[in-house]
Amino acid sequence: MSTDAGTLPRPSSTVRLRRMLGRDPHERGRAATPLELLFDLAFVVAFGIAGNQMAHALAEGHVAVAIGGFAFGAFAITWAWINFSWFASAFDTDDWVYRLTTMVQMVGVVVLALGLSDVFHSLEEGHGIDNGVVVAGYVVMRVAMLAQWLRLAAQSPEHRPAALTYAGAIAVAQVGWIVVAVVHMQLVPTIVASLALYVIELIGPVLAERRRPTPWHPHHIAERYGLLAIIALGEGVLGTVAAVQPIIEHQGWSGDAIVLVVAGVVLTFGMWWAYFAMPFGELLHRDRGGSFAFGYLHILVFAAIAAVGAGLHVGAYVIEGEAEVGYAEATRAVAIPVGIFLVAYVGIADVLMRRVHAAHVGMLAAAIAVLALAVVLTETGTPFALDILLVAAAPWIVVIGAETVGRRHLTAHLTRVDAH
Repeated sequence: MSTDAGTLPRPSSTVRLRRMLGRDPHERGRAATPLELLFDLAFVVAFGIAGNQMAHALAEGHVAVAIGGFAFGAFAITWAWINFSWFASAFDTDDWVYRLTTMVQMVGVVVLALGLSDVFHSLEEGHGIDNGVVVAGYVVMRVAMLAQWLRLAAQSPEHRPAALTYAGAIAVAQVGWIVVAVVHMQLVPTIVASLALYVIELIGPVLAERRRPTPWHPHHIAERYGLLAIIALGEGVLGTVAAVQPIIEHQGWSGDAIVLVVAGVVLTFGMWWAYFAMPFGELLHRDRGGSFAFGYLHILVFAAIAAVGAGLHVGAYVIEGEAEVGYAEATRAVAIPVGIFLVAYVGIADVLMRRVHAAHVGMLAAAIAVLALAVVLTETGTPFALDILLVAAAPWIVVIGAETVGRRHLTAHLTRVDAH
C-alpha cells in the first residue's frame, strides 16, 4: 500500500502514543473505527432528546419554540460531530491521548443534550434563552477538539498553518459562546450573537482548508455520514414506537396507530434508500472540491431526519389525545422535514455532480407535490391515515427516479469524469 508524503497508514491496535502526521487519503479498505461508532451513540442520544423536546413543543402548539429550540440544539450537535469526523478521517492516531480526548467530547455532547430542556422551557417563557448547560457541554466538546488541532500543529509542520487556523476559529467562537451564556441577554440579542458565532464556526474550516487541504479520506467520510444518517433514522423509528406503545396499552390497537407505525417504517426505509442510492464516496473521490457543500448541507439532512422522527411523535400524541393540536398539524410536522431532507439530499448530489439534472428536478418536484397534496388534504378533513401514507410515499418517488433515470445520469457522469 502506498502512502502520500507526510501521512501515516492505518494505526494498528496498539494504543501507544504516536506522532500525529496525517492519514493516507487513498488508503485501501478505510472504514469507520469502533471508537467512531461508540462516539456516534452519544450523538444519537442528543438527537433523541432534541427530537422529543421538539415533539412536545409542537404537540402543545408552540411552533416557534419548537423550531427555535431544535435549530439551536441541532446545529450544535451536528457541527461538533462534523468537526470530529473530518478531523478523524485525516488525523486519527488511535493512541491513548486521542481516545481520551474523544471521551471528553462524548461527555460534552451528553451535557449538551441534558441542557436542551432548559433551552425549550426558557423559549416557552419568552424571557430569553437559558443556554448555560448547552453552551457548557458544547464548549467542552470544542475545547477537546481545540486540543487535537493544537497537538497536530505541534507535531506536524506540514499541517501547522491549517491546524492553527482551525484552532484560532474554535477558540474565538468558544470565548463568544461563553460570553453569550454568562451575559443574560434578551431573546433577540442572543439570536443575533448566536448567528454571528455560527458564521465564525462555519468560516473557520473554509479559511483553514485554503492554506493546505487536510488529508481526509472520501470514502471514509461518506461512510461516516451514512452511518449517522442510519442512526438518526433508527432513532426516529424508536421514538415513534415508544410513543405509540402507550396508545396500545390504554386504547388497544387502532387504525390510526397501526397506520402511523407502518407509515413510519415505510417513510424511514424510503429515506434510507434514497440517501444510499447516491454513491457519495465515489463523487467525493472524483471531486474533493465539493467537500464543503457535502459537509455543510448535511446539517440540514441530519436535522431533517431527526425532525421527521419528532413529527411522527407528534402524530402519536394526537392519536393518544395528549396534544393541543390536531391531525393537520401532525401531518405538517412530518411533511415539512421530509421535504427539507429531499431538497438538501438532491442539492448535495447536484453540487457534487456540478450540474442540475432535469431528472433530479423532476423527481424532486413530484415528491414535493405529493407532500403538498398531503398537507392540503389534511386541511380539508381527510383521514389522517391517508395523509400520513401520502407523506410516506414521497421519498419513494425519489427512490424510483434515482434507481432508473438517475442511475443512468450518474453512470454517464462518472464515466465522463474518469475520461478527463
